[in-house]
Amino acid sequence: MLTDSIAAIATPLGEGGLAVIRLSGAAALAIADRSFRPVGKSSSKPSDAPTHTLHYGKVVHDGRDVDEVMLAVLRAPRTFTREDVVEITCHGGLLATKLVLDTVLANGARLAQPGEFTKRAFLNGRLDLAQAEAVADLIHARTELALTAANEQLAGRLSQRINLLRDEMVATLAHVEAHIDFPDEDIAADTKEKLIARLATGLAFMDELLRTADEGQVLRRGIRAAIIGRPNAGKSSLLNQLLGHDRAIVSHIAGTTRDTIEETANIRGIPVVFVDTAGLRDAGDVIEQEGIRRTRAMVAKAELILHVLAADEPLSTEDERFLAEFAGKKRILIRNKTDLSVKLELSPPFSEKAAVVNVSCLTAAGIESLKDAIKELFWAGEIKAEMLQAMINSRHQDALRRARTATERTITALREGITLELAALDLRIGVNAVGEIVGKTTTEDLLDSIFSQFCLGK
Repeated sequence: MLTDSIAAIATPLGEGGLAVIRLSGAAALAIADRSFRPVGKSSSKPSDAPTHTLHYGKVVHDGRDVDEVMLAVLRAPRTFTREDVVEITCHGGLLATKLVLDTVLANGARLAQPGEFTKRAFLNGRLDLAQAEAVADLIHARTELALTAANEQLAGRLSQRINLLRDEMVATLAHVEAHIDFPDEDIAADTKEKLIARLATGLAFMDELLRTADEGQVLRRGIRAAIIGRPNAGKSSLLNQLLGHDRAIVSHIAGTTRDTIEETANIRGIPVVFVDTAGLRDAGDVIEQEGIRRTRAMVAKAELILHVLAADEPLSTEDERFLAEFAGKKRILIRNKTDLSVKLELSPPFSEKAAVVNVSCLTAAGIESLKDAIKELFWAGEIKAEMLQAMINSRHQDALRRARTATERTITALREGITLELAALDLRIGVNAVGEIVGKTTTEDLLDSIFSQFCLGK
């Protein structure tokens, strides 16, 4: 796979000032020679150019000029992929970018698969697997906290901890297997206790990492929060206040919102996708019925419900019905219009398992308290910098759970005097599971699954 040279557009598709086409592989410089004509007395063809230099010229295809470009020469191993890399910066029009890419493909490059540049960086030892995943997290980060967490993982903070854990497990495994080779010598009691203590320390460390899984998921993919309530309760006004700008149409006419509206906001460092929905009531016309059907579908997908109630009206039978219907979801009850005469009382059971926040979407009173309540539901306490250094994802979580189960079985085998071969087998399973996180234990299917989620050109 690594013998050919790959190319792709490394910048987003669409019109812009500039676009970048990236080439990587053993033949990258030769392909650049066939595609690029240097301009200027002191200019040279790419294969003769020193590493990390920039050159002005034109991309040429079938004897005609395609575009005026700047070409960067980056020689192995001081590149992202640890292969020879050429990056061509051309004008950012759709056609110009496509023609430059077509030129390098016609001259010997292969179109890169999603994430293939980063995959080569991993296969060539430039990054481990956890760091490679951090590249995607960095690209998709929607808040500064998510960006910081991705940078920490890319810098190897998580990998250092995982490698330390694996080294300790490998050392214990070596000790156990050494006794298997000499069956006449039982493990001394004090030695066995030391091995068990070392494994118990590893278990505690796994638990520490597993506790970061939920927060890591929140930072990476965000929270979906459905804003629900009866018509004219102030759902669209609440969305506008949370976003800080007018996104939804606000009207005194009940039922203005007929479809769902989605927008993402940074709430105390956490990306939250707010979904404004159609008002809940017994709909009369077909369009409103469809809107309410979509509301229920969004509620089913949401991790959080913001249930908006009008504080200037007593709790109605309809309100009680919807409060009871969605009682099983994580939610915040919001009493809006508290700038008016408050007539709404929320008593048990409605207020027992849900936070109640008073707001006024007209004056913005209570909005900051609502943001605090949203954050506290998913991340209790202060978000500290050291917490961001080892935020595991769902793949890491699965591997650590398997490693933890295998390690527990090993401890049980050692304590109960079960044959050492079984203890060693379980411990090796644990070592391999931990190794999956940084890529020391991999399969082609695992790599394909991870890198297929990347964008082209990365």
